[in-house]
Amino acid sequence: MMRTTITVSGIRCYAHHGCMEEEGIIGGEYVVDVAVECDLAASMLSDDLNDTVDYVMVTEVVKKEMAIRSKLIEHVGGRILTALDARIPKPKQITLEIKKINPPINSDVAAAIFRVTANFGS
Repeated sequence: MMRTTITVSGIRCYAHHGCMEEEGIIGGEYVVDVAVECDLAASMLSDDLNDTVDYVMVTEVVKKEMAIRSKLIEHVGGRILTALDARIPKPKQITLEIKKINPPINSDVAAAIFRVTANFGS
């Protein structure tokens, strides 16, 4: 089996995640990266979108789940992984990174980052 990766990098979202009430009102900027590793050998031969991971679908899933408020970016990350697993039928490994840009903490911090790698199927 060949292992190949489709990566969608730099999905920009404005969302309202956070534990503080004002984060739910004001919102903030996020950048999401998704890498899906699976066997895409068929798409290399077929030139058929049905044989690969559709990065438009990946982007749509991320934007849809990011639009639903969560206190923790880990929680929204879990929803993104669950949704992608349901939409990509083949065995895969998904690496997801959510960057909360300029988090509201009392320090000069560029981003708070949640990163997870999950294996689905065999």
